Amino acid sequence: MSNIAITHAESGLVRTAVVRSERVTPHMQRVTFGGGDLDRFRFRGFDQWFRLAVPVDDRTRFERLPDTFGMGGYLKYLALPKGTRPVIRNYTVRAYRSEPAEFDVDFVVHGDAGVAGPWASAVEPGSPLAEVAFIDQGCGWSPAPHDSVLLVGDESGLPAVAGILRDLPRDATGHAVIELFDERDRQPLEAPEGVRVQWVTRSAEAAPGSAALPAVRDLPALEGRVAAFAVGESAVATGVRRHLVAERGLPKAAVTFCGYWKRGGR
Repeated sequence: MSNIAITHAESGLVRTAVVRSERVTPHMQRVTFGGGDLDRFRFRGFDQWFRLAVPVDDRTRFERLPDTFGMGGYLKYLALPKGTRPVIRNYTVRAYRSEPAEFDVDFVVHGDAGVAGPWASAVEPGSPLAEVAFIDQGCGWSPAPHDSVLLVGDESGLPAVAGILRDLPRDATGHAVIELFDERDRQPLEAPEGVRVQWVTRSAEAAPGSAALPAVRDLPALEGRVAAFAVGESAVATGVRRHLVAERGLPKAAVTFCGYWKRGGR
């Protein structure tokens, strides 16, 4: 579930390629993209996200992909031959540099599980599998005027929370709760001094949210107008929203939330 609005950027389908890839923590691979059409991309900051077309093998083609990914674009994507159709996954821009145009994307890696994580771990710059395409979908973080913030995410939501912390006004106040399954995956963050960042760790076998949700419940009273943001596994996003609305009395419109993935899903 999600209440994040999708913005169909004017840049349309952007083709670019992997220029670097490195493991930044035990379960996070950082891939840097550059070249191609990347100069058309407009960086907006915060939790800016995009639909990434990942090559499955060297038969993958991007020429006939749509410029937007609404219903019509999705149907056009499904009409592509399966043998040449890339896999589409949603990701957040972790960092952007303009000269030359490059941006970083962090991929959570669980061994051989999934498609994008193993691809990010194995891709070599200059190889046929280094060519990608993406469609910019804008930012989810666009709150109404507020007095403080509450940001919550698991490891998949870490890039989005990190981007918002980086781009918040330096006088912002509030809380950020980030849940990981391995504490070694912590990253340096550029949070305003007035935003308290709390890292929590669940056990490897525990359900996502088993550490973050109690931490959110234990936060002190939220004063004034609060802008909340909750992303990650579905139970994290919906659990935080349910608590804030039902138990803390926040208006539904004050909570931006999105389930990036679902435990046990494909």
